[in-house]
Amino acid sequence: MSSDRPLRSANFRARALLLGARLDLRNWPEAETLSRAPLATRLAGGGVAVLFRYGVAVLFDGDADAEHALRARLAPLAEPGYRNPETEELEVRVEEGRPEGLQDGALLLQSASLERLQLVAEALSKSVLLGHYEARLAADFDRIEPLALELERRGRIGGGTREHLRRIGALLLIEGRMVGRAEIGDKPELLWEHPRLERLNALLEDEFEIRERLAALDRKLELVARTERTLVDLISTRHALRVEWYIVALIAFEIGLTLYAMWLR
Repeated sequence: MSSDRPLRSANFRARALLLGARLDLRNWPEAETLSRAPLATRLAGGGVAVLFRYGVAVLFDGDADAEHALRARLAPLAEPGYRNPETEELEVRVEEGRPEGLQDGALLLQSASLERLQLVAEALSKSVLLGHYEARLAADFDRIEPLALELERRGRIGGGTREHLRRIGALLLIEGRMVGRAEIGDKPELLWEHPRLERLNALLEDEFEIRERLAALDRKLELVARTERTLVDLISTRHALRVEWYIVALIAFEIGLTLYAMWLR
């Protein structure tokens, strides 16, 4: 299995697995490494896996045994690992001379070169990561509506700030992982060495709607974060007002005691 054409079959499946928030790949054996940017490695029994430090593994032409063995090997490297990893699959066909792109539900490639597989893995890994965070934000939106209705009907909201601060922290983590670790909106580093693949990269980004989904996710993140910050401000203002009333009551009580002492004299 050569690095120029690492797969034997011309028709195979690409399968992306989101295994955790981060994969520690610093000590991956060089003997098994086909490339480092991104890290591509051989699968047991044939096939290739492309691994990303933001927690995604993309398998090409790997059977169930190879996937099970890779997942068992990556489990100690996932920090933290997900019990039920999200997946995304894509059928790939290699047909030389045909225009590259999605046709009849399959991705057509002119060759199965390693750099092409890495580029497909980049797009597929970003897609499955976006899907994961889209689902998480959908759950946050489901929580926002009842809070907004309560605020509209009662003019106030119950609870403390700790839960909302935890949600703000979770949103900051999502944004940091997407922008800092996964670099979803950035051009793959692979293109600096293989500029001829610019067209394929643009095609993959368009087919998976990477930039459109990222922009929509950014807007949702901003809306949810702004809502949580507003709720924290409202609760903090309510607590501050309550403290002010306590202070006023204490001052009034002290004045009353003073007047009573003067009257006794």
